[in-house]
Amino acid sequence: MNIHEYQAKALLRQYGAPVSDGRVVTKADEAKTAAGELDGPLWVVKAQIHAGGRGKGHFKEAAAGEKGGVRLAKSVSEAEELTRQMLGRTLVTHQTGETGKQVNRIYIEDGSDIERELYLALLVDRGTSRVSFVASTEGGMDIEEVAASTPEKIETFSVDPASGLSDFHGRRVAFALGLTGGQVKQCVQLVRNLYRMFIEKDMEMLEINPLIVMKDGNLKALDAKMGFDNNALYRQPDIMALRDETEEDPKELAASKFDLNYIALDGEIGCMVNGAGLAMATMDIIKLFGAEPANFLDVGGGATKEKVTEAFKIITSDPNVKGILVNIFGGIMRCDIIAEGIIAAVKEVGLQVPLVVRLEGTNVELGKEIISESGLNVIAADDLSDAAQKIVKAVKG
Repeated sequence: MNIHEYQAKALLRQYGAPVSDGRVVTKADEAKTAAGELDGPLWVVKAQIHAGGRGKGHFKEAAAGEKGGVRLAKSVSEAEELTRQMLGRTLVTHQTGETGKQVNRIYIEDGSDIERELYLALLVDRGTSRVSFVASTEGGMDIEEVAASTPEKIETFSVDPASGLSDFHGRRVAFALGLTGGQVKQCVQLVRNLYRMFIEKDMEMLEINPLIVMKDGNLKALDAKMGFDNNALYRQPDIMALRDETEEDPKELAASKFDLNYIALDGEIGCMVNGAGLAMATMDIIKLFGAEPANFLDVGGGATKEKVTEAFKIITSDPNVKGILVNIFGGIMRCDIIAEGIIAAVKEVGLQVPLVVRLEGTNVELGKEIISESGLNVIAADDLSDAAQKIVKAVKG
C-alpha cells in the first residue's frame, strides 16, 4: 500500500525527521488560507498522486504556461491560482502512463533554500532478506537513471538484523553523500530514525528524493515516498487509515475486498488460476506462445463459488481482455466449485470473449460435467500447454 507525500511527511515528522511545514487542501478556496498559515516568501504547490515524476509531468489539455505537478508560487494569491489550475485535472507522468491520474489533493509547503540535492532510500532486499540502504549524491533524479549512467555514485548496503543498526551505518551513509562536520551527526540521527520507522511501520520502501542540504548546512527531507507491506496492515491500523482507494486500480481494489490476489497487467488474455506458482507458470506459457497476460490472479486454495464468480467478473471488466484462460489444479480447491463459479459469473455478466478451461485434480470429472451440461461456449483443454495454445489461437485468430 502506498500513501501520499503529505501523509509520508507527517510520519517523518512524527519520527523526528526534518521536513518543511505544509498544508493539504482538497478545494481551491482553501488554498489561500492554507498558504497564509505558512511563512513564505516562497511556496511550493504540489499535486498529490501515487506516482513519481510529478515535476516533469504534464496535465492533459494543459493551458499555455502550465508546467508539471510541482510549481513555485511567490505569493499567497499565486499559490491559490496554481491550486485552482491543478485540482481536478489529470496529471500524466512517466509512472502513470498516458491515462494519468486525477489530482484530488494539493500540498502547499514552505519553500527551501537548496544547496545540494541527495538521494536516500530504505527497502527490503529480497536477495538478502534484509533491510538495505541506498544512498547517492545524485538527488532529484530517478535512481534507475543514475544506476544506468553512473552506478559508481550509488552506495548500497544491508543491515544485519541480528546485530541491528549502529551509528556506523549512519556514518557510512553520510560519507557516501559527501556530508561533513555537523551534517554527519544529523545524518546519523536521521538514519537511526528512518530505520526505526521502517521496522515499526512494516514498510517495504521508503524513498527520500531529494534529501537536501540547505544553505544553512542543515538536512531536510524535501520529498518522500512510502510503501507498506499489505500482509502486515492488519497490525497497522493507523497506516490503514491513510489508504486512498481513489488512487488504486479499481479491479485490484475489488479483488482485495474478496481476498483475491490480483495484479492488473497490459496484455489481452485474462487468467484465473489457483496458486501463485501455477499462476506465474500460466503467464509464462501464454507469453511463450506469443500473447501477453492481462493480469495475475490467484483465487487461492480455499476459494468459494462466490469468490470465483467475483474473480471472473473482475477479469471481464477489463476492456483489454480478448480471451480468458481458467487453469485450475484441484488440490484443496475442488474443480466443481470452480465450474459452478464460472457458470454463475457467465450467467450474470455474459461471455463476450473466448474462454478456455483446463481442470485437473479433485472432482475434475464432476467439474467437467458441470461445464459441459451448462450449454456455455467453453473450449476444453487437456493440459497447460494445450490450454495456452488454444486461448492464444482463439485470440490471435
